[in-house]
Amino acid sequence: MAPRNHSTITEFILLGLSADPHVEVLLFVLFLLIYILTIMGNLMMLLVIKSDSRLHTPMYFFLSNLSFLDLCFSSVTVPKLLEDLLSEKKTISVEGCLTQVFFVFITAGTEAFLLSMMAYDRYAAICHPLLYGQVMNNQLCVKLVLTSWGLASLNSVVIVLLAVNLDFCEVPTIHHYTCELPSLLPLSCSDISIHIDILICSTLLHGLGTFFPIFISYVRIISTILSISSTTGRSKAFNTCSSHLIAVTLFFGSGLVRYLMPTSGSSLDLLASLQYSVVTPMLNPLIYSLKNKDVKAALKKMLEKGL
Repeated sequence: MAPRNHSTITEFILLGLSADPHVEVLLFVLFLLIYILTIMGNLMMLLVIKSDSRLHTPMYFFLSNLSFLDLCFSSVTVPKLLEDLLSEKKTISVEGCLTQVFFVFITAGTEAFLLSMMAYDRYAAICHPLLYGQVMNNQLCVKLVLTSWGLASLNSVVIVLLAVNLDFCEVPTIHHYTCELPSLLPLSCSDISIHIDILICSTLLHGLGTFFPIFISYVRIISTILSISSTTGRSKAFNTCSSHLIAVTLFFGSGLVRYLMPTSGSSLDLLASLQYSVVTPMLNPLIYSLKNKDVKAALKKMLEKGL
């Protein structure tokens, strides 16, 4: 059969997480609960940071942006997942699929940049505390966030252009619960070698380009912490960045596995995607609130005012 351009294809079929209706009902309840917790947790972080003037610092400015991103990131994939878990026919239009690819990349890409900037913020606070206020001023913080959105948007446009140029021979079945480029590429009738090379280069440049500053920042941070003579001082310094370390590990670990490993449609692909796009946005507010005395104090104060 001669290949047809993807414009003649109106929809994709999503295999989802399970074909068993009973399992799908249980999964629907589970992911609905996760989504509700994600929305509530991240909105809580936004409200707490906004309501307490003590949290109007660069670190919490970045954290509020992270909460906003997690709200967006989760909302790109989870509502469609919930809909499909209750539907017999799991399909998504070509336009909807490309839109999902775009927003997955722009939200994930911006979050990677933001985590990198948060690492630099911790480096400045711990290694150069006397200059921290001058280095991490409000104007710089806003510019860094806007730059992260701009670079992630540019990368997302490149990725979508790759997907737009794919050809399919028949209505394709995506062995996944959402539209991601690694799952679309194997379904194409076109020669995808260039597409794969560009995707790998993009992932390496974006992923390692944001991870390398994190690594360098923490090498300097750990060196500085080890030079502190007081045990209490070392513990306090480490506690200021432990939450960020956990968030980085969860996000980059699963994200790099998903986009650098060959796509096989296996459970590992699904678990990696669920980890960074569903589970991590839910966990981030818990990580930053449970391990942060300032956030807990601000939350307690806000709740007391509400009561």
